[in-house]
Amino acid sequence: MKRHLFDDDHEAFRDVVRTFIAKEVAPHLQRWEREGIVAREAWLAAGRQGLLGLAVPEEYGGGGAPDYRYSAVLGEEFARAGARGFAVTLHNDIIGPYLTSLATDEQKARWLPGFCSGELITAVAMTEPGAGSDLQGIRTTATDEGDHWLLNGAKTFISNGILADLVVVVARTTPEGGSKGLSLLVVERGMPGFERGRNLDKIGQKAQDTAELSFTGVRVPKDNLLGEEHRGFAHLMAHLPQERLSIAVGAIAAAEHVLDLTTRYVKEREAFGRPLSGHQHIRFEIAEMATECAVTRTFVDRCVADHAAGGIDAVQAAMAKWWATELQKRVADRCLQLHGGYGYMTEYPVARAFTDGRVQTIYGGTTEIMKEIIGRSLLADRPGSAQETP
Repeated sequence: MKRHLFDDDHEAFRDVVRTFIAKEVAPHLQRWEREGIVAREAWLAAGRQGLLGLAVPEEYGGGGAPDYRYSAVLGEEFARAGARGFAVTLHNDIIGPYLTSLATDEQKARWLPGFCSGELITAVAMTEPGAGSDLQGIRTTATDEGDHWLLNGAKTFISNGILADLVVVVARTTPEGGSKGLSLLVVERGMPGFERGRNLDKIGQKAQDTAELSFTGVRVPKDNLLGEEHRGFAHLMAHLPQERLSIAVGAIAAAEHVLDLTTRYVKEREAFGRPLSGHQHIRFEIAEMATECAVTRTFVDRCVADHAAGGIDAVQAAMAKWWATELQKRVADRCLQLHGGYGYMTEYPVARAFTDGRVQTIYGGTTEIMKEIIGRSLLADRPGSAQETP
């Protein structure tokens, strides 16, 4: 299907991204996966190429392009390349908006130039050992000590956790429970009491450093409060739609890519004296997946267009996130099946697509949470009044 989402400038940017991936990413992917981390040199190269801070104002070294479609192009190409471990989408689309919309002028001048150059790699620390999708269950605390906050707690499953130089930490700043009294504090590399635990061993996205973080009596300056005190939950809710849309963008791109690989494979692979594509069952499988991808692509593209125009809401983003990621999981599974025993070999891209994509239905809010958001909105007395957690 012909897409109508992008113009010539977006496609020119796509060429830049593809060239960067071919030169700076693809040759190193296997090494990064073995080592469990992306080299810092790659982040610096991305900064030099202008791939970091796309929406950050030019005065801070960013691209000055608030048009979300550029971020969508970047996310699509990294997904198609199987470079999910290089978390540029996390950096640009999830953490970037916190800094550009919530930071003071002093904070922007302090952090954004390094954010755009790749010298300051970022992470956001929400999930805790006892609090995943339920942000109201966060137990990490920050006590007001006058000129600083005293931060104590632990986080887990933090993407970029080992590399991160700036970590946006969600902490409870009042004893009051629930969603009230949460604040966002920026913890910087080298602060005493800030420790990184294991680089967690995952079934997929091996190049992505995912870590446990601990905070023991960390003195966080008052100047590192991001946004308003005690309004962290509201800040998080305001930015979650873009995070979820970015996940959906990568999901449909990855599904299309693994389907393309499989379509080529069944044309070449023979069974019972003829190509796999000569069997009706195989043709039906390919037809079903192609149709599902085409329908999902149309919806996700519409969501991207709406978001670029400032019109996407939490429910629309939740729909895109759960549908596209569940499709990605389903397509990767069926494509692996069509590869037979070869699909189970890690040297085949379909095997990595299967393991790398499995987490998509979990992070950014599980499929179950997405359905809860949608259902509550549809069944609430007041439209759009759905809450984030059960």
